[in-house]
Amino acid sequence: MTEIHSFLLFLGLSWVLIITPGPDLIYVLTQGVSSGRKAGLISAIGVTLGIFVHTLFAALGLSIILKTSAIAFSVVKIGGALYLIYLGLKTIFSDTGFEISKSDSTSSRKIFLQGLISNTLNPKVALFFMAFLPQFIHIGAAEQTSSIPFILLGTIFAICSLFFLSALGYFSGALGQYLSTRESVAKWIQNVSGSIMILMGIKLAFARQN
Repeated sequence: MTEIHSFLLFLGLSWVLIITPGPDLIYVLTQGVSSGRKAGLISAIGVTLGIFVHTLFAALGLSIILKTSAIAFSVVKIGGALYLIYLGLKTIFSDTGFEISKSDSTSSRKIFLQGLISNTLNPKVALFFMAFLPQFIHIGAAEQTSSIPFILLGTIFAICSLFFLSALGYFSGALGQYLSTRESVAKWIQNVSGSIMILMGIKLAFARQN
């Protein structure tokens, strides 16, 4: 397989993985619908930065610790699971509904950090990058000690994720404005979104290292 074909395959598989529903997608969608377009865009940036953190982990070999150390994996896994469950419960029991409001700097920072933390504390994402990226790197004498190929591919993956999640956050903000006048539908979506995040947290809690 030539390098261009390998790169195109990487792009294709990346987009398939990016649009597959997961905690990141649910979080951005929920923030966009509940707090407007700005919140959707900020949450997308936070989640994307989390993706880049995992890219650096894979490039520097830190992901190997999660793969080889049961204790490290369990600590990060439980932390991520509890955080997802917390976000899900917060979404369900939020008394603000889907009323659109302008986010101040504090709430914007909070939305950003929640997206960053929820992604960074998912050890399965770290292991995914460690397993996924090397398949598209042609290892030669120079690449054996270089982290640049990992960082380049991970950055491309992160940029693609940012495009998709930003679009999702922006358009979900428009949906939120529509739902703000239909409280019953808005509350149903709020409960479903929160429940999905809780289920994902529970699933992560029982995830195995290998």
